[in-house]
Amino acid sequence: MSKPSVLFVCVHNAGRSQMAAAFLTHLAGDRVEVRSAGSAPADSINPAVVAALQEIGIDISHEQPKVLTTSAVEQSDVVITMGCGDACPFFPGKRYLDWVLQDPAGQGVADVRPIRDEIRKLVEELIPTLFK
Repeated sequence: MSKPSVLFVCVHNAGRSQMAAAFLTHLAGDRVEVRSAGSAPADSINPAVVAALQEIGIDISHEQPKVLTTSAVEQSDVVITMGCGDACPFFPGKRYLDWVLQDPAGQGVADVRPIRDEIRKLVEELIPTLFK
C-alpha cells in the first residue's frame, strides 16, 4: 500500500494548516505524505504560531505559505479544510474533512496555544484513520 497523503487547507496557510501539517509530520513521520496550502496565502508564517510550536519542540520557522493548487488536491487522499470556504476544489473519491478552528491571525502566543492543542488532538485522532 502506498502511503496516505493529506492536504491541510486554510485561507492564508500561515497558521492552522501549518500547525496541522507540522503535527502530522511530527507524529506520523514518513508514514504519511503531508501538504499544506492556502486559498490566499500570506507572505509569511504567523510568528505566534511559530513560537507556540517551538514551545513544544516543533520548528516551522523555515516554512513558507503555499498557494492551493488543483494538483495538490488531486494528489491527496484526504483534504482537510479549516475555514477556506468554497475555495477548495472538489474531486470525487477524495475524503474531505472540515475542521472548525479559531483563526490564530492577529493573536498572541497565549491565544494560539489552545488552538495548537486542539489541532494536535484532531491530528492524533486522524492518524489511525489513515491506515484502515
